[in-house]
Amino acid sequence: MATMNISLPDPLKQFVDQEVREGGFASTSDYMRDLLRQRQRAKAEEALRQAIAEGLASGPARPLPDGFFDELRAQARRRAAS
Repeated sequence: MATMNISLPDPLKQFVDQEVREGGFASTSDYMRDLLRQRQRAKAEEALRQAIAEGLASGPARPLPDGFFDELRAQARRRAAS
């Protein structure tokens, strides 16, 4: 695990300390990891929303040609073999 040091102004440090106490976190590090995980989830959710919006804006779905997935599997097998 990597270590990271940050500097905070006193009011932010006091806020973090209060959040640790009130939020039931074992340490400031646990609190910061939780914040970072929340941000990761939020970014992933936004990327998913964007992909859905792009898909909806791309127009109606079209049927795939017969044998599409068979050909896709054959291509994957050829790549794996080489």
